[in-house]
Amino acid sequence: MSRRNKLEKFAALETFPNVFQNFTAGEPLLTGAGGQEVDLRGRWAASHFGNDRPLVLELACGRGEYTLALARHDSDSNHIGVDVKGARIYQGARTALEEGLSRVAFLRTRIEFLHHFFAPGEIAGIWITFPDPFPRKGQINRRLTSPPFLPLYRQLLQPGGSVHLKTDDPGLYAYTLETAAQYPWVMIQADIPDVYGGPLPMPALGFHTYYERLHLAAGKKIRYVRLGFTPDQDLP
Repeated sequence: MSRRNKLEKFAALETFPNVFQNFTAGEPLLTGAGGQEVDLRGRWAASHFGNDRPLVLELACGRGEYTLALARHDSDSNHIGVDVKGARIYQGARTALEEGLSRVAFLRTRIEFLHHFFAPGEIAGIWITFPDPFPRKGQINRRLTSPPFLPLYRQLLQPGGSVHLKTDDPGLYAYTLETAAQYPWVMIQADIPDVYGGPLPMPALGFHTYYERLHLAAGKKIRYVRLGFTPDQDLP
C-alpha cells in the first residue's frame, strides 16, 4: 500500500462516526469523528449504540471481516473490532457504513490498553480470529492467549462471558490449551482440533475470512478453543 493511500485512509477514519482512535501509548484518551475527545468507558451501549444490548469484541480484527459477519448474523448484540492499524480497520468501518450496520464500531488501540476504554464486566464476549501466532520464544508474551492478556479478559468480561479463539496454527492452539490449564480461574469450555471435521457447534464458527479461505485452500485444519473465567473478585 502506498504512503499516499494510507494517508487518505487515515484522513477518512477521522470522519467516520463508527471509528474511535487512541493515538498515544498508555494515554487513556479516545477521539471520535472530527478528533473530538470522547469517554465511552462503561457506556458504549447506551452512549454510542443507543441501546442496552451486549457488547462483543473482535481483537486484532484486521479488516473487520469477522466483526461484520458476526454483526450481520447477530441482531441482539453490538460489535466492536479492535486493531492498532488504522489502514486495516478502514475497510471494515467503511463497509459497515455502506451497509448501514449501526451496531458495528471500530476501535484503534493496542489490546493491552483495553481497560482504559472498557469498564470491568462491560463485555459479553471476545473473539480472536487467526491472530499472529508469534512462534518465536522471545515473542511469547505477544500471543493474545498468553498470561499477560488472560487477566485482562477476565476483568473485562461479564459473568459467563467467553474468549473464542479460531486459528490455523497448531502451535498457538496447543499453547493456548497448555497455558489455560495452568490457571485454576481459567476454564476450557470447548476444544475442537478440526472445526470442519464434523457438524459446526455454532453458526459463528462457519464465517470465513480472507485468510481462513487461504488456509483451507492450503489444506490446513482450523482449530477452535473457548475459554471462560471464574469471577474476578479474587483475581491474583
